[in-house]
Formats: sequence, structure tokens, C-alpha cells
Amino acid sequence: MKDLSERLPATFVYAGINVTDTPLFTGVRGAQLAGRATLVDCGPLSARHGKREPFREVITDIENHLDLQQHKPGTLPRHAPYLHQRTAGRIGSLTRLIRQAAITAIHDGTERITKTTLDTIRLDHLAETHHRPHTRTRSR
Repeated sequence: MKDLSERLPATFVYAGINVTDTPLFTGVRGAQLAGRATLVDCGPLSARHGKREPFREVITDIENHLDLQQHKPGTLPRHAPYLHQRTAGRIGSLTRLIRQAAITAIHDGTERITKTTLDTIRLDHLAETHHRPHTRTRSR
């Protein structure tokens, strides 16, 4: 890759998970790569960014591609705060939730996604851990 990047007029994008926790940037070659690379941390998507609502926009785009006969457009974007909280702003968790809700809607014949349906879907461990209500213990 180093040879290619030196010879081609192109931008190379390397993608990975927790790359800073791997030996990728260690040793002589790793130091060279670290000196040429800019690390972009892609965390959860924010609910708001200035006047924009990027998470709601993603929800709207996903909903626009649903092919459920009885689903009312605008239903999912109305639940954007709930969906953001439920998925911790993670796009993978969001798409998994909506995909499973759509499959459920097809199987049960309702052909629509409701908040009740969304509530029944179990998500990945990280989202479920984030969403789980915290219980307070009182000392007496």
C-alpha cells in the first residue's frame, strides 16, 4: 500500500475497528503509517448538529426505503429521540432495529412499524446495556 500511495494520485482510506489498540501503528513501518495517516474517530451520530438533526435525517432516509404496505411515512422520524436513546446514536444498532421491526411487521401481517413493535426488538449488547434503565438503590 505504501508503494501505491507514493505512486498514485489518490487518497487512500483505511477502515478498522479500534485500530489504535492494534499493532498497526507500532514498529518502524507502523511509525511511517502513523506519520502519514489522519485518524478519524467515527463514534455515535449526534441527535443535533447546529440546526441540523443528522440522526433524524438518517431515520427518514431509511424509512423512505421501506416497502411496507401499511406503514405511514413520518412515523419513524417522529420517534427520533426514542430511537437515538435506544440505539445510543449508533447507526448499526438503528438499522438492525428497523430491519428487525420490518421483518416482524411482514411476518405478523401488519405491514407497519410502530413504537410498540420497536419496543419488542432486542438489540446488540452495547445498545441494550446503554438503553437499560438504571435502578437506584436507597440506603436506609
